[in-house]
Amino acid sequence: MTARVDALVLGVGGMGAAALAHLASRGLRVVGVEQDEIPSVHGSSVGETRVIRKAYAEDPRYVPLLARAYDLWRALEARAGQALLERVGCLNLGPLDHAAIRGVLDSVTRHGLPHARLGPEEVRARFGIVARAGDVGVFEEDAGYLRVEACTKAHADWAVASGAVLRTRTRAIDVRIEPGSVHVALDDGSTVNASHLVVAAGAWLPSVPGIGALVGPLPLVVERQVQLWFGGPPGHPSPPLPAFIHFLEDRAFYGIPPDPTHGEPATKVCRHHGGESTSPDALDRSLRADDEAQVRAYVGSHVPAADGPLLRSRVCMYTCTPDEHFLVGRLARAPHVVLLGGFSGHGYKMASVVGEIAADLVEKGTSAFDLGMFAPERFAS
Repeated sequence: MTARVDALVLGVGGMGAAALAHLASRGLRVVGVEQDEIPSVHGSSVGETRVIRKAYAEDPRYVPLLARAYDLWRALEARAGQALLERVGCLNLGPLDHAAIRGVLDSVTRHGLPHARLGPEEVRARFGIVARAGDVGVFEEDAGYLRVEACTKAHADWAVASGAVLRTRTRAIDVRIEPGSVHVALDDGSTVNASHLVVAAGAWLPSVPGIGALVGPLPLVVERQVQLWFGGPPGHPSPPLPAFIHFLEDRAFYGIPPDPTHGEPATKVCRHHGGESTSPDALDRSLRADDEAQVRAYVGSHVPAADGPLLRSRVCMYTCTPDEHFLVGRLARAPHVVLLGGFSGHGYKMASVVGEIAADLVEKGTSAFDLGMFAPERFAS
């Protein structure tokens, strides 16, 4: 069986589901191929919640993307009829001379973002978080967290309601890219012929057939990342936590307050980056003693409201580029192929706008945003 469509989306995780939804909503004939169920429990877009913020440490050039992402998340909420974005604020915390804190302050200054600067005692009094003597807090009220599995499912449901065809538990075994067309053979014996291809394969991106020949070896590193949820100590009153990111000299930790849509009050606290290099198929998904120990040591010193029993854990992945900026754009040697990848542990909050960008690149060949910093071929020798 051969299907002929306008666009094929390969990988329907957080980014792929958004791209599929935006493409289908414009009346294009689209097929999404996903090797797992949706939302997948094996990809990177798992773990109940992710921080969303505009006061961006990574680069102020992300802020316009984030402004659009917020609008699109709110529109998706209205379409899905459920709350997807919880606005609990986000505290960026660390030494004033830390590169990340400088980046946060650069973003809020350049883009005029409302924020409050707090000293260590103000941070503790307001949020119950124990800052260090040299730390400064930058609190952004218009921030919080996304419910990631619900967001991905909402995008997938919108795509199907708009006419997209979803092929789950299906793998691409061959991708043949020709001028103006793409031919993809699937492991169920069928073939999809498409005018455009959107590749959103997450940690599996380097193994997608045919892509390496167009962009060369992608210098991506897959990091093992562990997410932990802690209960509070009995009888310990604490002010309500915001989402937070604490930048220390050699590592960073982030936290998300208990989500009321889940049963027990569990605070999510995780180390940001620092996981071992792995591959998606060799990933050790079991919890190790050291996984808890390093986060527990941080929690014990800085987040007393979460210094209770470990309630659950999940292992996922970051897929990182050398500069930790995304790979988003059309391929120079095959402009009908759009690459979405390398989100380096900070991309999900922008999935809504990345999906819109992918649809614009397919439909119009261009985007309203400057995508230069995300050029897929920028690492080619």
